[in-house]
Amino acid sequence: MTGWEGLMHGLSVATAPDVLIWCVLGVVLGTFVGVLPGIGAMATISVLLPITYYISAESALIMLAGVYYGSQYGGAVASILLRLPGTPQSAVTTLDGYPMAQQGRAGVALFVSMISSFIGSMIGIAVLVALSGVLSRAATAFGAADYAAMMVLGLVAASTIGADRPVKGLAMVVLGMIVGCIGTDVNSGVQRFTFGQIPLMDGVNLVALAMGLFGVAEVIGSIRHAERTGRPPPVPLRSLVPTRDDVRRIPWPSLRGAGLGSFFGALPGTGSTLSSFLSYGVEQRLSRTPERFGKGAVEGVAAPESANNAAAITAFVPTLTLGIPGDPIMALMLGALVIHGVQPGPMMLSARPDMFWGLVASFGIGNLLLLILNLPLIGIWVAMLRIPFRWLYPAIVVFVCLGVWSVRGSAYDVMSVAVIGTAGYALTRAAFSPALLLLGFVLGPLIETNLRRALLISRGDPMVFLERPIAAVFVVATLLLLTRSAWTALARRSEG
Repeated sequence: MTGWEGLMHGLSVATAPDVLIWCVLGVVLGTFVGVLPGIGAMATISVLLPITYYISAESALIMLAGVYYGSQYGGAVASILLRLPGTPQSAVTTLDGYPMAQQGRAGVALFVSMISSFIGSMIGIAVLVALSGVLSRAATAFGAADYAAMMVLGLVAASTIGADRPVKGLAMVVLGMIVGCIGTDVNSGVQRFTFGQIPLMDGVNLVALAMGLFGVAEVIGSIRHAERTGRPPPVPLRSLVPTRDDVRRIPWPSLRGAGLGSFFGALPGTGSTLSSFLSYGVEQRLSRTPERFGKGAVEGVAAPESANNAAAITAFVPTLTLGIPGDPIMALMLGALVIHGVQPGPMMLSARPDMFWGLVASFGIGNLLLLILNLPLIGIWVAMLRIPFRWLYPAIVVFVCLGVWSVRGSAYDVMSVAVIGTAGYALTRAAFSPALLLLGFVLGPLIETNLRRALLISRGDPMVFLERPIAAVFVVATLLLLTRSAWTALARRSEG
């Protein structure tokens, strides 16, 4: 199935009424949580995970993806109006978006951010479609040893690339893999790390772990900032109309930002935050008047918004086709796939074409909906910024408890969420990444399964990981990453 044929097939899946409803729900909810600083897509996706048990795998993934890229749109609203980034990726937007708002041009800044976000998303979709053909042709070459080595590379890359303290990242990955071992071994029937607790015989509940690490921990961490001091200025619809000079400054920064975002989003472990900062730096360097940046430059809004939305789309490339996250939120997406018994990898394009191509088509539909809905509804999103946080966070905790209870009807899971949430907050305060713990938890059992399968086929010979060319490339790349991280750590220690 070619890219164009796959996209047409995906449109038939994504436009089905039951799937389209979940797509609309995802993008609207994503915009809402993006607008409100402090909640974020990770906490929202964690809270929504229980719903995925009761809907199809395609609908679940499309809804969660809508929350993810919808939050990219919404994140710019609080960044521009209040200088409070709704998402980490939107932090760069505050540099020029907020000065534009102070100059009475908040409407123009919001218009530029939404148009640029749409341009970046469309280019990201085109890159995703173009790469699908290459990956589908390579799918048949992968064996168990290749999958195991590839997933190990993904874990190492996610914990070391761009990390200030790679050792802490690796520690979180290992801890996540250990937590993933809890339960009954499917091969021998032996209980592992259950400590006599019957509820742990089935392992740690993925929904409880995700909700605790991101939902409850986010609430605890945001209690100190429960009230905002600023109030957003009014943004009438007529203020969204840009001048001719503004329109002239949008296209090229958006295209360059989308190119950077598409590239870095598709790389395992980099994500969209890096591409936002890089695109801003590139535009400032290319500008003939760099002194305008930081004082309300249109390019300073267009480039990072285009970059982070393109990266949000292409982040699904390594996640779906290799099982390696391009962004921490992708770890939650992997968890949603595991819930439905779907193993991400190169074979996904041929084994689950409805899911893959339906998701790709939903990106186009969802982004078009975001553009159509957000411009006339900007007044509503501005009003959302006036909701007191003391009303929001208790509601989130209630939804978390109800969601965890609905999965297995277990009070043990509800209590475990409280414990995990407290631990997640402590890890965050200590500069550890809970997202990497979740990633190790999701990929750990998959690595174990493929490792055992590879050793069974090779009759226990570990050289199978070096004799197979694909696995050998992944092993060498993993060793190079570990060597680089160790060298960097030693260099910093010697400088200190």
